[in-house]
Order: sequence, then C-alpha cells, then structure tokens
Amino acid sequence: QVQLVESGGGLVQPGGSLRLSCAASGGIVSMNAMGWYRQAPGKERELVASITIGRSTNYIDSVKGRFTISRDNTKNMVYLQMNSLQPEDTAVYFCNRYRTTPRALNDWGKGTQVTVSS
Repeated sequence: QVQLVESGGGLVQPGGSLRLSCAASGGIVSMNAMGWYRQAPGKERELVASITIGRSTNYIDSVKGRFTISRDNTKNMVYLQMNSLQPEDTAVYFCNRYRTTPRALNDWGKGTQVTVSS
C-alpha cells in the first residue's frame, strides 16, 4: 500500500515562498517518476510539476520559473519549492507517482493546504 505524507503548507502573503515536502513509503520515489498535484476549491485535481528518475522536470505554464520540484531517492522524499506565490496558487497540494492524469491514481495522502492571501 502506498503511503504519502505531505507537509510544509501554510498561509503566506502574495510574493512569498513555501517549501513542500513529501515522504513516501517503500521505494516509491526511487522507482517512479513523481509529481506534485494540487486541487483548488471547486476544481479538479491537476498535475503541477513532475520529475523523472533521472531528474528531468516539467511544469505547467502557470508555475514555470516560480516552482522547482526535486527528489532525494535515498530518503524517499520529494520536494516542491514555491516562490513568488500568487492567490491563484491557493489549493491543497499532493504528491504521488507521476501520471498524465490524476484520475489514474487511487491512493493519495491527505495533502497540505497552501493559502496565498494578504
């Protein structure tokens, strides 16, 4: 059973930064491309950033240049550094194995709430 625990969210003012962490069970991180997803109120969960085993990264256009995804295979951890946060980044953030659509995944952690507001 996949276990994922996200942390690091909080309330931040526009322009601020947060660093999210994801602890994964077993060898999930070392054996998979990983992704960070988010779900805003009333919206579907979306893929925000992904990182391959070889550390190639990809981002949705709205976060390019502001977010950075990284991984530590030895610690089974995935991170998301978020800079220049904007109100539209407000959402619950989740990590999981990379899939082109979140609907392909059935096991999720609780996520971590990120709220960007003045």
